Amino acid sequence: MGILNVTPNSFFDGGKYKSESEMLSKVGKMLNDGATFIDIGAYSSKPSAEFVSEEEELQRIVPIINLILEYYPETLISIDTFRSEVAQVCIENGAALINDISAGNLDDNMLEIVAKYNVPYIMMHMRGTPQTMQKMTSYDNIVKEMLLYFSERVAQARSLGINDLIIDPGFGFAKTLDQNYEVLQKMEMFELLELPLLAGVSRKSMIYKTLESSAEEALNGTTVLNTIALSKGAKILRVHDVKEAVECVALFNKINNYSEVF
Repeated sequence: MGILNVTPNSFFDGGKYKSESEMLSKVGKMLNDGATFIDIGAYSSKPSAEFVSEEEELQRIVPIINLILEYYPETLISIDTFRSEVAQVCIENGAALINDISAGNLDDNMLEIVAKYNVPYIMMHMRGTPQTMQKMTSYDNIVKEMLLYFSERVAQARSLGINDLIIDPGFGFAKTLDQNYEVLQKMEMFELLELPLLAGVSRKSMIYKTLESSAEEALNGTTVLNTIALSKGAKILRVHDVKEAVECVALFNKINNYSEVF
């Protein structure tokens, strides 16, 4: 899953695309490099991100959907939003799945919209909002509490007829640096939910703070953690650097196929 941020303030690539041609060039490269999905976000969810109105989110994101589908009509577009109205408008404009950082907790209508349009739904673990989440990192047993959270959200989704679900542990969301690594180390526990797992660690602070570097220097660390995530059961990698992630998956699959032969 290739990341396309159309926000001016995302932690890694905010404000990078100055024109339609630059954005199309980025999308074309991700698709050529092997991206299965393009995940478009128009509301930065980095810690302490400023509020963006629903109207502005739509003004940012809908023209980009239309642009991508005009030039790359077969693209599977994922929409990174927690707002049901944004989800609905984007689906009606051709988006194929919804990626919700709140698993429906920030908009009571989200699950109903996903059910109405029968699209796949990624539900992530988070507490609070992007503005408050880093103050909400107290857990007695983080993985156990996350499993309970997902069990409740999955049950609610299925009660509405949503069955095509994907789980995202939410690295960097309402978690300290050490908690992120604990969740990654124990990520195979989420296979108890019997749903595909998405891992989103690309260039995050859990990497560059540990290495005392920066997001710009975090590609190697991203590849290391992506490999670990695959070994822990991840089925989708959400990344800024598609080529490197596709190579990571290919090599991981190669060694697994080798072990199966013998």
